[in-house]
Amino acid sequence: MESKPLTMVAALYIYPGTEAEFERFESAAASIMGRHGGAITRRIRCAPGADASAPYEIHILDFPDAAAFASYRNDAELGAIAELRTSTIRQTTVWSGVDLPPPA
Repeated sequence: MESKPLTMVAALYIYPGTEAEFERFESAAASIMGRHGGAITRRIRCAPGADASAPYEIHILDFPDAAAFASYRNDAELGAIAELRTSTIRQTTVWSGVDLPPPA
């Protein structure tokens, strides 16, 4: 069976006042991701004063395939920072996608 690259879009909503802790979690998670071939290829921070329903950040994540993503999710080091994640991120919404070329 052929493995296909996996692209994901994640909207991250954090608790107010936890920006520094979120940055710590994000850096650690990105490092762990890298060991599994994954990366946060794009980070978009919503502008201050944006609609209250807007997420704090939106991430584009790329993994070589679903198996690499599963390996990342099961990494013991990611599990070790789970408490930091739950104390900073109040909600995450994730969509799987397909990377497309720019419009013609």
